[in-house]
Amino acid sequence: MTDNDDHVGKPAAVGRRQFLKVAGITTGGVLAAPAILKLASVASAADRTNITFASAKFFGKRTVAEMVDVFNQSQSRILVRYDELPPPSASTEVHQGLVQRLAKKDGSPDVFTQDVVWIAEFAGAGWALPLDEYVTADEAGAYFPGVLAACKWQGKLTALPWYVDSGMLYYRKDLVSSPPETWEQLVAAATDLVKAGKVKIGFSWQAKQAEVLICDLVEFVTSNGGSILGDDGKTVHIADDAAVEAVQFMYDTIEKYKISPPDVRSWDEEPSRTPFTGGDVAFLRNWSYVYSICQDKAASSVVDKVGVAPLPHFEGGKSAACLGGYQYGVNASTKNRDASVEFLKWLSSPETQLLFATELGLAPSRPAVFDSAELGKAQPFMQTLKPVFVGATARPVTPKYSQVSLALQSAVSKAVTNGNVADALKEAKTRLEGIVGT
Repeated sequence: MTDNDDHVGKPAAVGRRQFLKVAGITTGGVLAAPAILKLASVASAADRTNITFASAKFFGKRTVAEMVDVFNQSQSRILVRYDELPPPSASTEVHQGLVQRLAKKDGSPDVFTQDVVWIAEFAGAGWALPLDEYVTADEAGAYFPGVLAACKWQGKLTALPWYVDSGMLYYRKDLVSSPPETWEQLVAAATDLVKAGKVKIGFSWQAKQAEVLICDLVEFVTSNGGSILGDDGKTVHIADDAAVEAVQFMYDTIEKYKISPPDVRSWDEEPSRTPFTGGDVAFLRNWSYVYSICQDKAASSVVDKVGVAPLPHFEGGKSAACLGGYQYGVNASTKNRDASVEFLKWLSSPETQLLFATELGLAPSRPAVFDSAELGKAQPFMQTLKPVFVGATARPVTPKYSQVSLALQSAVSKAVTNGNVADALKEAKTRLEGIVGT
């Protein structure tokens, strides 16, 4: 710790009205002039405890850098220097960059954002600072239980919630009277719409050999009553009948039913989204950020024509939405622990979560913020997604998740390309047992 760090766990002393004024939001919840864009330093860097904050890049009305400026403007003791990483769509690069830096154990970055699936890995490696002594039971109880649980490793809180996201089904409500509840119903509706010439593509999703393929895999497999790993994190179920049937369906959307083009094998989020907002797709699996684009007349041909619903399920199964979102962590090797924790708690505070929700479209992990009148006025659509978020399904929880993900990406990509599903998943099971069994 430094001599300056005498503010353990105390959020920056900034009132709600002052915060919203600095952030460019009025106390009534209406977005005001972008005062956030021009913020002056309130103290020289030499007079403040300097810490670094590394975060994936997010897109919205504001940037993460501007959010950091709000904190720097709100007090005069800590100066946060922002280190921008690639966007979440390049999760492999973000992960590799963080691993390389945290493994050095030199204290940099002091605070970081992490995909929810990296929490176990970073904690298991001793890179993430345990946070229980800084977060009271009442404070912890203010988050969605599922997100808070995902921030723990072996019973210890090693991350603090930022935002929640999950997969969902976008559909053309001007073309279908109600969204499909089963995958079979989706196939039927998509086939009819393509045959009628109303759309070029029935169903757009992401089969690129990347992390998003695993997100889609979790949703298909879980909605058929299957799983990838058991609750113990060591038993492998990817070659079970439920998983084989689900991956076979993924292949069949392309080759049997022909409601998805072969191009989906190279699509991640944005390439799959573009034809949907261009008016050429009936159904799309994607994340919550897509809705605001759908409503943007400058970027969308389907303004006011889009509905959102839980993803379909197989007969006898239940809808499953892959839990997404990035969460906050503190470097266990930081030399500025107290300043880092103070900034961390500010980032995860109700006021800051509201700012991220209204300015970057990132859904808050606090129910009170989710249900607030301010959010309802600024992002009414977001509030309708609460049932989808609350029931989200986690990807396999293991400190070796990155290895598990890469093995699955290779196997599932091969399966949806050549159709030899059972053989590909048997190979994947063998590889995963070698990874998680050691």
